[in-house]
This record gives sequence, C-alpha cells and structure tokens, in this order.
Amino acid sequence: MTHADSDIGHERPPGDLAIWIFICAELLVFAVFFASYAFTRANHVELFNQWQSTLNRNYALVNTLALITSSYFVVRAIAAIRIDHRSASLRWLLGALAMGALFLVVKSMEYADHYSHGVNLRTNLFFMFYFSLTFFHFMHVLMGMVILGVNAAVLRKGGYSAENHRGMETGGSYWHMVDMVWLILFPLVYVMR
Repeated sequence: MTHADSDIGHERPPGDLAIWIFICAELLVFAVFFASYAFTRANHVELFNQWQSTLNRNYALVNTLALITSSYFVVRAIAAIRIDHRSASLRWLLGALAMGALFLVVKSMEYADHYSHGVNLRTNLFFMFYFSLTFFHFMHVLMGMVILGVNAAVLRKGGYSAENHRGMETGGSYWHMVDMVWLILFPLVYVMR
C-alpha cells in the first residue's frame, strides 16, 4: 500500500487545521450575508424580482461552469501529486487557475455592463446586495487564485510530493469553499424568484 492509498481512509480533513477554522469563519460571514439577503428579499419581493430579471444569467452560467470545472481540476491536481505525478499535477493546477481567471474576467464584464448603464450599489436595495455579495465572493476567488498560484510555484520547484502535499490540500480546501459559496450565491441571486 502506498502513502497515497493510506491517505484515502485518513480521518483528518485535507489540509491544515488552520484553514478549516478560517473556512468555517468565512462560511459564517457568507451565511449572515445570505440570511440578510433572503430576509430583505422576502420583504421586497417585487423589487427584487424586477431587478433580478435584468441580470445576465448567461454570464452567471459561464461563471458557474468555470468554478465547477476549476474545482474538478484542483481535485485532479491533488490526485496526481498523491501518486507523484508532478507535471500532471501542475497542468491540472494551471487549468484551475485559468478557470478562475475566466471567472474574474466574466464577472468584470458583468460589472462593466452594469456600470455602463448607471447601475451601482446605490441604485436600489437589490443592487446593493447584488454588488456586495458578488464582489465579496469575487475577492475570495482572487485570494483563492493567489493561494493556488503559490501552490503551483511550490509544485514547480519540487516542493510537493506524494509524501508531502498538505499545502496543496490546504489550497484545494479553500478553493472548494469558494466554489461551494458560488453554488449557493448563483441560484439565490440569479435564479430564485
């Protein structure tokens, strides 16, 4: 049995304990944001439905697919390093970064479209929540890309192996949290009526 095989049944969560404390704190903040949005929406249904219909769901769908794909790539990168396939792991990690970059570009295009039509945080209550929630998430994607970028740099220098890849698991755990939050944010802001 290899070290990679022994990790499969390991009882610890992947990555460092500190990242899990951080992830739990971040999820709590997002939960408060989501609850505030839902409560406010329940009291202003017509306003939220009216302005929600102006959002570009195609952009949101592309971003959803980009983040799901990027999380898959991160899983593949970690699986590859667990069996010491460093070059494959690096390729998967770079693919995840490319999908993260696609997310940021598409979201920036969406913001630019809103701003070109004079829509901003002060437009109304819906857009105050829309910009606050999505920009908070945008910054988390950016931070996740920095973490994955550091993982890729360490991997390229030979710093990770089948025996030592906890840093990649840590980065992957954070990235999956960012993806999971988007999978809640997307239907909440773009779809729910």
